[in-house]
Amino acid sequence: MATNLKKTQVVVIGLGAAGGTAVLPLTRAGIEVVGLEAGDWLSPRDFAPDELRNNFRGWPQSVQKANREVPTHRRNEKSPYSPRPAVHPMMNAVGGTTLHFFAQAWRLNPWDYKVVSETTRRYGAARIPKGCTVEDWPFGHEELEPYYDKVDVEVGVSGVAGNLKGKVDPRGNVFEAPRSRDYPMPPLRLTEFTEQMYGAAKSLGWHPFPGAALINSVPYGGRGACVFHGYCTRGGCHVSAKNGPHVTTIPKALETKRLTVVTRAHVTRIEIDEKTGRATGATYIKDGVEYFQPADVVLLSSYTYENVRLLLMSKSKAFPNGLANNNGQVGRHYMTHNTSSRVYGLFPKNINNWYGTQGQGVALDDWADDNFDHGALDFIGGGNLFVYSDRRPIDAATMPTFGRPNWGSAWKAFIKENADRWNLATMQKTTLPYEDNYLDLDPTVKDPLGNPVIRITADWKENDLKMSAYLREKMRIWFKAAGAIATQDAPTGTQGPSTHAIGGTRMGDNKSTNTVDRWGFAHEVPNLGVMGGSVMGVSGARNPTLSIMALSWRSAERLAQQWKSIAT
Repeated sequence: MATNLKKTQVVVIGLGAAGGTAVLPLTRAGIEVVGLEAGDWLSPRDFAPDELRNNFRGWPQSVQKANREVPTHRRNEKSPYSPRPAVHPMMNAVGGTTLHFFAQAWRLNPWDYKVVSETTRRYGAARIPKGCTVEDWPFGHEELEPYYDKVDVEVGVSGVAGNLKGKVDPRGNVFEAPRSRDYPMPPLRLTEFTEQMYGAAKSLGWHPFPGAALINSVPYGGRGACVFHGYCTRGGCHVSAKNGPHVTTIPKALETKRLTVVTRAHVTRIEIDEKTGRATGATYIKDGVEYFQPADVVLLSSYTYENVRLLLMSKSKAFPNGLANNNGQVGRHYMTHNTSSRVYGLFPKNINNWYGTQGQGVALDDWADDNFDHGALDFIGGGNLFVYSDRRPIDAATMPTFGRPNWGSAWKAFIKENADRWNLATMQKTTLPYEDNYLDLDPTVKDPLGNPVIRITADWKENDLKMSAYLREKMRIWFKAAGAIATQDAPTGTQGPSTHAIGGTRMGDNKSTNTVDRWGFAHEVPNLGVMGGSVMGVSGARNPTLSIMALSWRSAERLAQQWKSIAT
């Protein structure tokens, strides 16, 4: 029997990029909030520069619920399961996955909101891939831009504007949508290698720009600037220069005295009133004891996999297939970023690529989204090309061999000579949802509490693979223009557990094809909000964190403004 707690106005499930952002506008509006977080508070003492622990053993050493709930994956319904990784890309802690994310801070392109209508207008409806379930968003970029701006300032983003109120600045991304004001901090400094890549892109007539990052390039928000020590891509920042909610929005919300944070709270179910079908709160387990936290409004703001899992596990007479799932949309329209187009470059001399951070780099949007003519091509969408300085000892020892032996004395000699002569370029690309890519509950694999983990059924489609081939060739050209003597394609990955998991509770006006409405509240449960990457209908050609934060702020602000109609 669960212990009933004092009722609050809002219970937020998960205090990462989504929930950790939403608590600030809610508490500033005078709303009482209880935040339930499966992990714990971590401090700079937990963020040691330990590559083995951070990158390979799944830090931290405190409660790591996620690693006991890693999703399973199969390419399709007839395929065997892929090997299940030991470490989940998701993070449990106050601040969530922002503690160990790469901190790249991208806005979506206006095309991302209108994929169907813009593709049809420019190339014809037949260019939408067969089986694709993509829809236009219920609003455009101009509606989300003010919330991007709020996050830029409140959380802290470094960069340089490429389009300030319609005035294009070639120092920034000339393809970006107009922004209302410049970044609050200048971009992170370039390195010798990224300056080399910047110059090579310019020589090709392309449009390079420094990437934007949720990292302090100068002291900001009472915290110091990045020291580029190089261990924060799977670890936390020991000087608090990496800007997640744990050092920004959550502390500000706590100052209002309207936020209560409950750590090590393992939420197992969202409860409803069977008569009204409205959410009544969340049941969770802490230190082996079960509690029920009643609330007027429930905001589910965990990672995509956990958002879907909690809804599907919260079955009742009113919702026999899972909460808010009577129309069968929970788990649908799932996608991850296509990682199959990364390219390695080998250079004739050392490039001084040790340490640094993946948020510190040079980007190209020339082939992102619909920034280029697809008329003669056989795919839609595109990718953001990005190079950076970030290397550690174990990472260097696992470098590609560019056709040389990958074992024995010859391998050791090659590694010794070339450990600092290579680079890996990443390309985040448009990924679209398909009817046969989805999430559900695994029928056999359970977590330690006996609950099913998420099962991913997803594979790359023809559009993904053709796009990859096209972008890989652009990356090879860029590397060679910068002096690379060899290139090698990285292995094609799967759509298994990902740091960029998107969809599953999609946002849209049509309740027969979407889980939540344009504000992020469930069509079938009006006082249940869902926030995070799971509400996004497209991946965009860039990391989703900044969009998740902006969408969450927008949903929270809507709740505060429409409190009576949503909460009662």
